Amino acid sequence: MTDKTRWLLLLCLAQLFIMLVFMNTSAILPLLSREWGLNNTQAGTLISVYQLGYIASAVVLSALTDRFDTRRIFIISACWSGAANLLFALLAHNYTTALILRGLTGIGMGGTYMPGLKVVAEKFLPHERGRAIGIYVGSLVLGASLSLAVTGAITSFAGWRGAFLWDSAGVLCGILLALAVFRGYRPMVHEKAAAGFRSEIVRNRPAFLMILGYGAHMWEMYGMRNWLASFFTAVLVRQGTARGMATGWAATAAALIVGIGTFSTAITGTLSDRLGRTRTVTLVMLGSTLFSFSFGWLAGINPYLLLAIGLVYGYLIVAESPVFSTGLTELVVPGYLGTAMGMQSLVGYSLGMVSPTVFGWALDLCRGWEPIPGVSGDWGIAFATAGLGGLGGPVFMYLLRRCPESSRMAGGKK
Repeated sequence: MTDKTRWLLLLCLAQLFIMLVFMNTSAILPLLSREWGLNNTQAGTLISVYQLGYIASAVVLSALTDRFDTRRIFIISACWSGAANLLFALLAHNYTTALILRGLTGIGMGGTYMPGLKVVAEKFLPHERGRAIGIYVGSLVLGASLSLAVTGAITSFAGWRGAFLWDSAGVLCGILLALAVFRGYRPMVHEKAAAGFRSEIVRNRPAFLMILGYGAHMWEMYGMRNWLASFFTAVLVRQGTARGMATGWAATAAALIVGIGTFSTAITGTLSDRLGRTRTVTLVMLGSTLFSFSFGWLAGINPYLLLAIGLVYGYLIVAESPVFSTGLTELVVPGYLGTAMGMQSLVGYSLGMVSPTVFGWALDLCRGWEPIPGVSGDWGIAFATAGLGGLGGPVFMYLLRRCPESSRMAGGKK
C-alpha cells in the first residue's frame, strides 16, 4: 500500500465519523413528525434546510480554498457541524427550533466535503483520480449510511436525543483523525489563468454542463434517499408492525440501501477512467431513473423483496457521483478549481434542497389515491418526482459530448 493510499484511507475514515450528522434527521423523521405534529411537506423542509445551510457555506468556503489553507477550513467546519448537532439534541423542541438548528448543522458540512475532495484531486494524477475520488465519495456514502443506521439503532434504546449526542461525539473522533490527516499539509499554490474568472468559470460551457448534470443527479438522489426510512416505516406499519419497531427496522433498511453506494462509487469511478466520464454517467443514470419511476409503486410487496430491489436502486443512484466531480477537475484550470466546486455545490445542493420538499408535497397531494384498487399511488408519484430530475443527467452528458473541449477529459475519453 502506497503512502498516498494510506493518506486517502485515513481521510476517508475521518469523513465517516464527521458524516454521522449527515442523515440522522432522516432516520428519526417519523418520530419527529409524530412528536411535533408535522405534515410531510414540513418534514421535507427539515431535510431541505440542511442543504440550504450547506449551500450557504459551500459556495464561499470552496472558493476560499483557492486562497486560504484548506486544512483550517476543513477542521473549523467539522467543529461547527458537531456543535450545531449537539445543540439540536439539547434544544430542539418544535418545528421552528429544529429548522434553525438543522440549517446551522448543514453549514458545517459545506466546509468539509468539497474542500476534502479538492485535496484528493490535487494529490492524485489524472489517470488515477477517478478511482481516488470514487473511494473518497464512497466513504461519504458509507458515512451517510452509518448516520442512518447508528442513529436508528441508538434511538431504539436511548431516544433520538441520545442518538444525536452520540453522533456529535462521533464528529469529535473525526476531527481528531483529520488533524492527523493534515499533519504536515502544505497547500498547493496555483497561478490564476490569464483568461480570468469569467472565461474559466462563467463562459466554460463544458464545465457548466457537467455542473448541471451533477444537479440532476443530486435532485434524484436526495429526493429518494432522504425519504427511504419514512417509506419503509410506512410499508411496515401498513403490514402490521408497531411504529416504534418499524422505525428502527426502516432506518436499518435505508442504511443498507444508502450504504451499498460505498462500493458503487469506487467501481464507477474506476470504470470512468477507462470508459470515459460522460458515457459512464449516462449508462448509470438511465438505470437509476428506471428505478425511480417504479420503486414507490412496489410498497405492497414483501418487505424483504422490496429491500433487495432497493439495494440495486441504491447501488445505481449514487454510483455516478464521483464521476461528476472528477470530470469537473479536468474541465477547469487548477487555480479556479475551488471556485468551480463552489458553483457545483450551489447548483447541486440547491436542487438537492428542493427535491425532498417536492417529494413530501407529492405525498401530501396524493395521500389516499389508489389508481388501482389496493395499490397506493402516493409513494409511486413521490418517487417519480425524483426520477423526473434524474432524466436531465443523460441529456446534459449528450450535450457535453458534443463540445470539442470535452476531449480533455480522461485523456481524450468522453
